[in-house]
Amino acid sequence: MIQHTQTGNMTIAIVGTGLVGLGWAIVFARAGMPVRLHDRNPEQLKDAPNRIRQSLRDLAEYGLIQESPEEILARCSCHEELAEALEGVGYVQESVLERIDVKQDLYKEMESSLAPHTIVGSSSSGIPASAFTQDISFRSRCLIAHPVNPPYLAPIVELVPASWTSADTMEVVHQLMHRVGQHPIRVNREVEGFVLNRLQGVLLREAWALYEEGYCSLEDIDATISKGLGLRWSFMGPFETIDLNAPGGIRDYAQRLGDLYFSITKERASPQPWSDELISKVEHERRQRLPATKLIERSKWRDRRMMALAAHKHQQEDRE
Repeated sequence: MIQHTQTGNMTIAIVGTGLVGLGWAIVFARAGMPVRLHDRNPEQLKDAPNRIRQSLRDLAEYGLIQESPEEILARCSCHEELAEALEGVGYVQESVLERIDVKQDLYKEMESSLAPHTIVGSSSSGIPASAFTQDISFRSRCLIAHPVNPPYLAPIVELVPASWTSADTMEVVHQLMHRVGQHPIRVNREVEGFVLNRLQGVLLREAWALYEEGYCSLEDIDATISKGLGLRWSFMGPFETIDLNAPGGIRDYAQRLGDLYFSITKERASPQPWSDELISKVEHERRQRLPATKLIERSKWRDRRMMALAAHKHQQEDRE
């Protein structure tokens, strides 16, 4: 097992070069580590350097990288053969399709190519590691390392072990993520959706319900977050938020508003799945606001806004 003091010299393999995989490549290469990219789709793999370069240029524009885009990109290499990409690496970030069968097949294929010390983290958004690592010989060196997309702008990483993931594996990846500028959190055991999506899921459930019941338009629900709650949540979590929202702190807040939140929770005790009719109505309203042809353009706008926010937060942290 690699010791955390050795993570600075580690070579990284990225398996899967979609948006998340390329985001991880930037995280590790930006931190000075050699990165090997692999994807079963040769065309997607071939285009990976161009997509990384563009993202790095955007980061440079906002002062979020210390080196030139070309210097960082030079640490990334593309490998059509999986075994070549994995040879001797210290850590693999698996970012393939969110399907159990796809992950199971990949992990079986990796089994013959991994060094005895190599750790594998999965970017899985909700599938636990136990669902696709149960029958492989290196399962004690596997865990979930779930990021927010794009990981080079949103530093949180959920580290979620299977029951057989070793404590050393968790510790090494925790240290590695700190080393590359991410903010890892430890989830002590597997739970459906992990932590981030469970928190997001509660908010989404209420947002869909409020819209379906006719209380608000989509635009006004979104504004409630972007112009209200989200401003605080960009630098404080829910517990710190309520701790500061009552004169006597968190106990005072709980005594004042605990019954209200409990009543709201009981009201949603039997949530319903989003119906196709509801989804169609929401989609229609969103497409009126943003045509499908402009989704990619708007996604780029989102990333630039996140870059500006990240730059601001870095400046503020330097002053604190």
